[in-house]
Amino acid sequence: MSRIGKRPIPIPPKVTLTLDGQKVTVKGPQGELSRVLPGEVILEQEGDTLLVKRRDESRVARQRHGLCRTLVANMVDGVSKGFERRLEIQGVGYRAQVQGKNLILNVGYSKPVEMKPPEGVTVAVENNTNVIVSGINKEVVGNMAAKIRAVRPPEPYKGKGIRYAGEQVRRKAGKAGKK
Repeated sequence: MSRIGKRPIPIPPKVTLTLDGQKVTVKGPQGELSRVLPGEVILEQEGDTLLVKRRDESRVARQRHGLCRTLVANMVDGVSKGFERRLEIQGVGYRAQVQGKNLILNVGYSKPVEMKPPEGVTVAVENNTNVIVSGINKEVVGNMAAKIRAVRPPEPYKGKGIRYAGEQVRRKAGKAGKK
């Protein structure tokens, strides 16, 4: 039995969960999310908890059991609390700003990089160097944060670039000097 898949999902009081066959719809104070789950799993609601079970013991059903439980748990967390990813920009002259809904990054290229966040994701900037990506869908928030980081990933020699908050960058020694 999957260790993750067998854990029950607690449903907070302000969240409503609707099951329609394999389609799960979760509504909460932050918004609404829905997802169609594969046929190998069954959802059972018992009071204020939700259980994810598998139809049979096939390999595919065992693989998807823990995945589907985590996806539904993330949906419940997203509509009740929301998710956020923080990024830090390091480097001389590197900065970010928000113009309308778009994020504009000045990170050493000849022109600023403009990024448009997807629907349901908000981007905020603190002190020109801290970027906060927030939303209710964990997958979309993490994907947007990864795209921002990919514009200028941290380099190992001086540590310049965009990194996640708290990310440790392995530093390398530069060239050895002349003797």
